[in-house]
Amino acid sequence: MKKTDLEITFETQLKDYKLLIYKVCRMYANNHEDIQDLYQDIIIQLWKSYPKFRGEAKFSTWLYRIAINTALTNFRKQKRNIQTSDVELQSIQIPYEEDIGLKEEQHQQMYAAIQQLNDVEKSIVMLYLEDKSYDEMEEILGISNATLRVKMNRIKDKLRTFTNNK
Repeated sequence: MKKTDLEITFETQLKDYKLLIYKVCRMYANNHEDIQDLYQDIIIQLWKSYPKFRGEAKFSTWLYRIAINTALTNFRKQKRNIQTSDVELQSIQIPYEEDIGLKEEQHQQMYAAIQQLNDVEKSIVMLYLEDKSYDEMEEILGISNATLRVKMNRIKDKLRTFTNNK
């Protein structure tokens, strides 16, 4: 089956952001299977939304919004039965890569502490770890710059408490 120009463009753009998608998954899923499931759910939602991407925001900002919203939606669902038969993804290949060269033990500790945060706090931490400015975080999350700064200080205090109690 020959790929369309839309599929090729989508696949090319996502290859640059698969690590970002993986980080979102690690923030909102607790085990390997859930991370893989969430990764696929995010890819599906990105593909469904891609024709509507108008380029008014940066691609990474658009991707963050979709990924975080998908993660939050899945996190809140009791049942996670997503029907993919209506989505044409057979020709798009964005592989999930478990080994991305991270120091796994340190990252497991970090993610364990982050897992104790609420949904909004997790999103803020993830964007912070991605070196997003407060202006970019405001655009992605829809939370004012001042509120983000206050929340970030409180999050840092919580994470210190979590890691000191271990």
